[in-house]
Formats: sequence, structure tokens, C-alpha cells
Amino acid sequence: MSTVFRSIGRRRGMQAAAVGAVVLGLLLWWLLSLGEDPPGGTITLSTGTRRGVYQEYGERLRTAFAKNMPGLKVRLLTSDGSQENVERVATGRADFAITAADAVETYELEHGPGADTLRGVARLYDDYMHLVVPRDSPVRSLADLRGKRVVVGPPESGVRLIAERLLRVSGIDPDRDVVPLADGIDTGPGRLRRGEADAMFWSGGLPTDGLTRLAKTFAYRFVPIEGDVVARLHAQGGATRYYRATNMPESAYPTIQQGATVPTIAVSNILITRADMDERLTEWLTRTVIDSRDRIGAHVHSAQLVDLRTAIYTDPLVLHEGARRYYRSVKP
Repeated sequence: MSTVFRSIGRRRGMQAAAVGAVVLGLLLWWLLSLGEDPPGGTITLSTGTRRGVYQEYGERLRTAFAKNMPGLKVRLLTSDGSQENVERVATGRADFAITAADAVETYELEHGPGADTLRGVARLYDDYMHLVVPRDSPVRSLADLRGKRVVVGPPESGVRLIAERLLRVSGIDPDRDVVPLADGIDTGPGRLRRGEADAMFWSGGLPTDGLTRLAKTFAYRFVPIEGDVVARLHAQGGATRYYRATNMPESAYPTIQQGATVPTIAVSNILITRADMDERLTEWLTRTVIDSRDRIGAHVHSAQLVDLRTAIYTDPLVLHEGARRYYRSVKP
């Protein structure tokens, strides 16, 4: 073999060794960033009302966490919804929670206890506002709710927060001009079916199981929430900036919508925690949330919308450092 070929061979061998060293170094860095063993211990995850998407999603996440972190015990807490979830995490009664962005911003603007300790883990999916009435109801718009018995959600729910804002921008006092009923998705549909309520607000992922079940036994329809409502909400400032005009796709509740979309508003959901939560645990948990999307999405349709490209946008909260470490590790 000539001297030239021997030189080229040695050079290529050295280049291959160098590349191998870099790959090995990256692999070791990745392993060290996660730790050799999955984290353990006990955490509390605050979800939502029974038959709501928060609760079902939380149950599926617990299963995913158990698979990836066998030594981690996850305690689920049902709740009124977003407002209660934010307060629980901020005050240490829960470690993680699913909540809507407007509820987080509202808590911060009201200087709730521990608001400055809140951190984001992942943006998940959007909640859609549903205004449900019996199919033969005379209610055709928000303004028609005056004098009606209206399910506005539990006191500390996200739906209550939005429902009251929608009523006010429509010129309706939620305490005086309607009969407010503090039911959630677990009991509200029954109220409608029994004729104890004239309308029901619900804010949730698509589709929500409680409304899918109701469609099997009760004829109802959705009242459109038109785009000009969003403009009026935004004019109020503050947390209303998180509402956006959209359409409920015709595939959400096909037997009810009959191929038609429904104008409404949406708000993003985020998984939240506190700044003092263990970084390695939060990194593992964030990875599991992203990696389990397809498995959970087979059962909870909203989970299919969890996306690595948008998960980092947890506004109004900055990312927890453990979540940030995960996103950096997978950055292309």
C-alpha cells in the first residue's frame, strides 16, 4: 500500500474516532442530565371535575408516569377546575396541575398567595367554550340568557371565570340577571336533561365526554359565541387577552352539529408547577408528557394536540428550569 493511501486511511480513522467521541460525549451528557435512575417519591396532581377532560387526562398521565418512573407515586386530586388548581399549586397543596392560561393570569393580577412561585411545564391543548341549550330552546345568543337558569360552573372553575365575563360583555349581570347554577360537567348535563336548567356553559377540550354522553339521551344544540364578543373581551384588558375567536370543528360532536362548525372562543391549557419543584423530576415529567402524547391521545382526543414545537409557550408563566432542560436536550 502506498504512503498516500496509508496517510488517508489514518486520517479517516482519526476522523471517525473523533466523531465517535463526540457522539459518546453527547450520550453521556444526556444520561447524566436525566440521572441514571428515574426519580421517585410522591407528587400531587390537581385535575378537575369528574367526566371532564382534565380528570381523564390526569388519569392517563398518571399511568404514563408510572411506566417511566416506577418509583414515583402520583396522587390525583379532583377540583372545581382552573382557578382552584392555580391556587393549590401556588400555596403548596398540589405540586402540578392542569389549568387555563387566563386563570393563571387572573391569579397573578390579583396578587394571589405564592403567585410569583408559579412556573410552566408545558402548553397542552385548547379549551373551547360550549354554550349548550335544549334543541327546542328559544335561546339563540348570549343576550337571550337574561332571566334564564344558567349553569355557570363551580365557583373556582375556569368555566365560571369565562362565563361571567361573557355574560357581562353581553350586558347581563351574572348575579342578578340570570339564575346561576354552580354545576360542572359531572352534574350540569343532568340538570339540562331534567329541565332544571335552561342553558349550560362548559369550557373543555374536544370532545368532552360528559357532552358526548348527553348526546346519546338528550337533544341539544350549541349557541354560537360570535367573534365580536372576543373583541369586546379584549377591550377589558388583563387576562382576557388569552381568549381567541375560533370555530368548534364539525367533528367534535357530529350527531349534534350535523356537519356544521360553531363559532366560539378558546383558551390554552398549561401544565404548571412551582419554582421549588425538583429539577430532575420536572425534566423527567416533561419528557413523559411529550412522549406519551400518542398513547394518551388514543383515549383523550385533546392530548393529540400536545406538540413539542408549541409546548414551550407557557405564557404567562416562565418555564420551570427542569422543563427548560428537557426542551434544550431535544432542540434540533
